Amino acid sequence: MNWRQWLVHPLTNGLDPADPENFPFYEQIIRQKKFLHRLYREWYGLVLTTLPSGAEPVVELGSGAGFLKEFLPELISSDIVLNPLVRMVLDGQALPFRKGSLRAMVMVNVLHHVPQPRFLFAEAGRCCRSGGALVFIESWNTPWSRLVYSRWHHEPFDPKASEWRFPTRGPLSGANQAMPWIKTLAMFAKIVLRRTSHST
Repeated sequence: MNWRQWLVHPLTNGLDPADPENFPFYEQIIRQKKFLHRLYREWYGLVLTTLPSGAEPVVELGSGAGFLKEFLPELISSDIVLNPLVRMVLDGQALPFRKGSLRAMVMVNVLHHVPQPRFLFAEAGRCCRSGGALVFIESWNTPWSRLVYSRWHHEPFDPKASEWRFPTRGPLSGANQAMPWIKTLAMFAKIVLRRTSHST
């Protein structure tokens, strides 16, 4: 048995992580593991303190097996494919919302799954109102995390990628865990959001 097999949770052993029908199993795991459940609650607390006030909707992209809606009941939860835990099917690179109609967009552990993040940032700039926010939480890039991602994680980690994109074989099968840490991408995100916050 290799390390990856040894680390697999019994509930997900043999399941396809890209199959949305399996998301309820992942939600069950998040709730059962005390540390993981506490971590998600901490993340959601940070998200709530970052959201601007207002009556406009807040959309979560890639809600997956998360439970942010318990902290923000009016949240529009979504994912790239239909699954039993979300309200809408949305592609963050081409959103159906009117210009300036959203208060905020939220992503938890999602940005590194977006094949072309520049389109997502452009959509955030279009859909969020003046003073709105794009809030995302991603895995930290440290020597320890790089070791874990490169040795034991099923998703690629390529901090030397030359482009803000990666090939994908399906809506849930592509990723680059290092995407949020590619310097030029981070700079692009800051520019887009600065323009959004100063727009009228």
